[in-house]
Amino acid sequence: MPKRTLLKRFLIWKYKHISEKNFTFILSALVGLLAGLAAVTLKNVTFAIEALLAKGIVFSQNQLYFILPVIGLLFVYLFVKYVSKKPIEHAIPSILFSLTRKSGFLKRSKIYFPLIAAPLTVGFGGSVGLLGPAVASGAAISSNLGKLFHINRKTRTLLIGCAAAGAISSIFKSPIAAIIFAVEVFSLDLTFVSLLPLLIASVSSVITSYFFLGDDLLFNFNFSDKFQIKDILFYAALGIGTGFASIYFTKMYFAILKFFERFKTPFQRLIIGGLAIGIMLYFIPPLYGEGFGFINNLLAGNHIQALGKTPFDAFNDNIWVVIALLIGITVFKAVAMTTTFAAGGVGGIFIPTLVMGSALGNAVAKVINNIGLGFNVSETNFTLIGMAGLVAGVLHAPLTAIFLIAEITGGYELFIPLMIAVGISFSIKKSAIDYTIYTRELAEKGQLLTHDKDQNVLTLMTLDSIIECHFSKLHPKMTLGEMLYEGVAKSTRNLFPVVDEHGKLSGIILLDDVRDIMFDQSLYDATLVESLMHNPPDKIIYEKDSMQTVMQKFQDSGAWNLPVIKNEKYVGFVSKSKLLTAYRRQLINASS
Repeated sequence: MPKRTLLKRFLIWKYKHISEKNFTFILSALVGLLAGLAAVTLKNVTFAIEALLAKGIVFSQNQLYFILPVIGLLFVYLFVKYVSKKPIEHAIPSILFSLTRKSGFLKRSKIYFPLIAAPLTVGFGGSVGLLGPAVASGAAISSNLGKLFHINRKTRTLLIGCAAAGAISSIFKSPIAAIIFAVEVFSLDLTFVSLLPLLIASVSSVITSYFFLGDDLLFNFNFSDKFQIKDILFYAALGIGTGFASIYFTKMYFAILKFFERFKTPFQRLIIGGLAIGIMLYFIPPLYGEGFGFINNLLAGNHIQALGKTPFDAFNDNIWVVIALLIGITVFKAVAMTTTFAAGGVGGIFIPTLVMGSALGNAVAKVINNIGLGFNVSETNFTLIGMAGLVAGVLHAPLTAIFLIAEITGGYELFIPLMIAVGISFSIKKSAIDYTIYTRELAEKGQLLTHDKDQNVLTLMTLDSIIECHFSKLHPKMTLGEMLYEGVAKSTRNLFPVVDEHGKLSGIILLDDVRDIMFDQSLYDATLVESLMHNPPDKIIYEKDSMQTVMQKFQDSGAWNLPVIKNEKYVGFVSKSKLLTAYRRQLINASS
């Protein structure tokens, strides 16, 4: 029996026997399982590559590990050129774009492309993370499942959030933080309808991770230093530091990407970026790869092992040299990460953010402990809270940051300092830069989904769906008589666009404009359309105007119809009545 027939019979059976809500629960468990498998596959392939390189001659004997990222980037370059045929998009921004502009549909190739390109990048030492590709692969799986089972747009969006929660839950084994991440980043409504599928997916994924990876955790340490009230001001200072570091991280990211735009070909970007990464790795080895080993060594209090072999080993007995190296990691992790992206690498920003935050937090604690004023703070606690502060600032995900660290530490001993540092960091970054690395492009275009339901409704609406093209066009050189016989007599509208020979809008004429003279036959040959037309109250620019802008133009102009201009040519009109009808329909869909 053909697969299509089997699927059709299943869909009919499902419609009769399984409610939409229960089917969503089933799919959320399946999505969590598959997202967990994708994350596990991604980690295992990457770790296998790292293990092979660690045992290889190049890595162990010649100490030329800093050239390995260039080799990995070359493999990615060849994969993109000959297999994917086009660059692999950054994970979260591409998912957010699909939710707003493509109804949550993702190509099937996005399931497995990240599973190939990301291990090649990270396994060979590219300074990026695996979380983004894991989320991308899981989201593509959920999107294609939704398409297969004819799921509506709202449920498809929820399932993509389930995939993101599943990926994070599998990698960090922190199901609560995973749920909150999906809500904060994908702007999901935190209601029982959405919370239960997210919970199911998160639990399903973390069980998958335990099944395949056992009890191994990314961060292995024993939490022993409790919060002390006397350290509150220091935690507030760290929050300020991570806030400004978040601003630096974001601005550096876009500055480096803009710098690499001057190189015309991907191969040129690969060569320049590869050389830059190699130089940074030679002087600061902890920039190599994701950096989980670096974080774990800092949490264990072993900063010498965390820093590894550097050209400054002879001075590691001096704590201020160690502090300087940690600050160097804080500064250059953002540079190395973005350069890896610019050179063609595939990965995520979440884990590099944790690495940068851990280095900054540990450096701040060491400064406090060694300035000679008798202060003594927990370097482990500051390392953890530095991580949370960077995540809150860079990603605008404060609750994710708090609960991630709380779950990593296995308790809520640091809840108060976490809230202090995270709140300050998020406030500083948000007031300085209102977008994140994920959202800047969509925010500038007015296409970003937020927790503002009214704005989301306008964002999800498309201009194409409300443009009306059935208007009788007039030419500026037409006479009044020609206008009446060829335009007014053949139209049911009382509005007429005047379009020149190049298709550009010259003006408009309302039936009211000619009502007083339309029966005066002496004017039929003597009066031209161009003498009767006038400018419209405003124009809608197809390439530029968002639906929020369109709504605002109707409000400001008081017009009932506005012309749409695309590539400087007239294409039709949008009426206020059709705009409001489409808005009401979309609002009902969003609220149902």
